[in-house]
Amino acid sequence: MSPSLQPQIRIESNPLAVYEHCVGEGKLKNDEAQRLVIAKLQALFLALSRPPRRGFFSKMLPGKAAPTPRSVYIWGAVGRGKSLLMDIFFGALDLESQRRIHFHAFMQEVHAMSHAWRQEIEAKKLKKELLPTVAHDIAQKAQVLCLDELQVTDVADAMILSRLFTTLLDEGVTVVITSNRPPEELYLGGLQREKFMDFVHLIYERMDVLELASPYDYRMQQIRAMQAVYMWPLTDKADVAMNNMFSQLTHNAKIMPLAVDVQGRKLTVPLSYGGIARFSFADLCEKPLGAADYLAIARRFHTVFIDNIPKLGPEKRNEARRFVTLIDTLYDHRVKLLCTAAAPPEQLYALGDGSFEFQRTISRLAEMQSLQYLDVAHIP
Repeated sequence: MSPSLQPQIRIESNPLAVYEHCVGEGKLKNDEAQRLVIAKLQALFLALSRPPRRGFFSKMLPGKAAPTPRSVYIWGAVGRGKSLLMDIFFGALDLESQRRIHFHAFMQEVHAMSHAWRQEIEAKKLKKELLPTVAHDIAQKAQVLCLDELQVTDVADAMILSRLFTTLLDEGVTVVITSNRPPEELYLGGLQREKFMDFVHLIYERMDVLELASPYDYRMQQIRAMQAVYMWPLTDKADVAMNNMFSQLTHNAKIMPLAVDVQGRKLTVPLSYGGIARFSFADLCEKPLGAADYLAIARRFHTVFIDNIPKLGPEKRNEARRFVTLIDTLYDHRVKLLCTAAAPPEQLYALGDGSFEFQRTISRLAEMQSLQYLDVAHIP
């Protein structure tokens, strides 16, 4: 569970009790849409916590295992509390094998396991099918698998999801998924989408699909409540404020690096949690990155933190050019930007090649601080 939601007194450890306690303490709003979802997760929690039957007939039928509780797919707009409710559910569980991971990180692991198994199968001429073998290994380590922020943009992921999850469910894994989209809107316009539709059908056949239809965007309320999203100059006070904002928006959760696929290569995101990423200016603009890299970031993350944007002179024209492309891309996809800088936007790049074009960046940086911009939904 996120430390910020950890109860200060001992209460009954189940999702509904934790949610009620957080509402009572004012940490969460009493949200009827969230209550519908937490009720479903409470029922799933109780089903998973129920000890297996040990009666006479169960002994007579050793081959009959208890049915696996139905998996759950929760979807809704950004900021409605999907990840938070998943965290409450996951934190209340006390199973020998349970796992919570971001979907993209999970798929990276799946591809790495597939590569390793493929080599072993070929080297030893094993009679094993690749994806069922990978799924079996995952199932051995996770009775419950919580996957946050499912998005499908990569054809390599799209082509294997149906068989992978069919095997996971057949192996008795209970899956809880969050996504910004209903199943039928996943991978829209993707290559060979007709094959991907098998995964959509699987979701509806074997999972309970719930919409978290809250009218409140809690994440944007948090950002709007912050004193500033563009902080200058670069001081210890600005660093502390940036760290506090990052901790607040990520609920003090465990922060992990992430590798994002960009045209067959990997772009490292130093710090990420769900749809939130944090970089330094050097990470993004002092390395040979380009439009494809920034597009992958803008599609993948709804909120981006950038630390230590410096003042740029003529000798930094390449860095300035990359920064222009980066801001254009984030702006076009309505990504929320929080950053620290050495100077206000109009003083970042006053002289040098492209300084005239930089005027558009100044304008966009100013607009990206406005409530009107913050209220517009992210465009993946």
